[in-house]
Amino acid sequence: MKKIKVLVVDDSALMRKIISDMIDEESTMEVIATARNGEDLLKKLEKIDIEPDVITLDVEMPKMDGIEALCALKKKNKDIPVIMLSSLSKSGAGLTMECLEKGAFDFVPKPSGAISLDIGKVKEELIKKIKLASRRNNSNSTIKKQSKVESNKKNKESFNIKDYKKNNIEAIVIGASTGGPKALYKVITKFPKVMNMPIFVVQHMPKSFTKAFADRLNSNSKIHVVEAEDGQTISNDVVYVAPGGFHMEIGKDRKIHLNTNPPIWGVRPAVDKLFKTASNIYGSKLLSVVLTGMGKDGSEGTAYIKDNGGITISEDKSTCTIYGMPKAAFETGKVDMVIPLNEITDTIMNIIRS
Repeated sequence: MKKIKVLVVDDSALMRKIISDMIDEESTMEVIATARNGEDLLKKLEKIDIEPDVITLDVEMPKMDGIEALCALKKKNKDIPVIMLSSLSKSGAGLTMECLEKGAFDFVPKPSGAISLDIGKVKEELIKKIKLASRRNNSNSTIKKQSKVESNKKNKESFNIKDYKKNNIEAIVIGASTGGPKALYKVITKFPKVMNMPIFVVQHMPKSFTKAFADRLNSNSKIHVVEAEDGQTISNDVVYVAPGGFHMEIGKDRKIHLNTNPPIWGVRPAVDKLFKTASNIYGSKLLSVVLTGMGKDGSEGTAYIKDNGGITISEDKSTCTIYGMPKAAFETGKVDMVIPLNEITDTIMNIIRS
């Protein structure tokens, strides 16, 4: 079996050793080189004979940090999936969000700062994301060629925006996972300042990162974006991002309710939890969107919303980082529209405009 080739970048020699050992313990992958910072990474890529399938990249490094390294890779047309390793600090979280915007595949938090001797706590997550990134790298071009023709043909035959205007949408719910921060950035930053409705978002993301994510979206959007708070009264023209570690529910009192009930599909917050509780309140006046992500979260909620008369959208396979969640939603048979990422905001606006 061909092994996944990984290049590990971290300014700490100890961290390079620990991360490399974790990867090399996996029979399906191997570390082919390590680098001290972004400059060293670029030099290594020029010297080594075999290009890596995946790069793990520390966010905060001297000389050339993770953001600068990502930009340099882009300039050199190096389309290698990059997984960021980030500290849980406020600055680390903010820089990680910027890295995701600039094209990083995903990120893994360092449990206890720059030098995390307990990095083994996230080994399973790191290995899983390396495998996903490698899979995307090997199959992405084929996916884009095949699915765009098929799904767009289906949409042109069945999609008529006039059929959905009669719903008089009062709220929007959006769910995403792997690749979601970048996808949500593209969707939300295109919304106008005034929507005359609230928007609720669940993005699978650890604690300490959702606040930075919401703040970054807010600073780059016309519409107001906040990390949701328990008991918060829902207002129009606000995007509410579920905080990491908490399910977000919409209550009959038209307030946001957060809880730490058991994870659904192994995640908390869960898209299904948001979708179902929002559907109970808004019924046929709710519009849902399932964006890129691994797993099935959002599929049950999508079916629930459709059964209550709402409008359901899933992202087209051709633009997904991981075609898992949108696929699971589509396979329920309850998705109204399959839309490429760059057309989702315009489609939503066409539906909600009177």
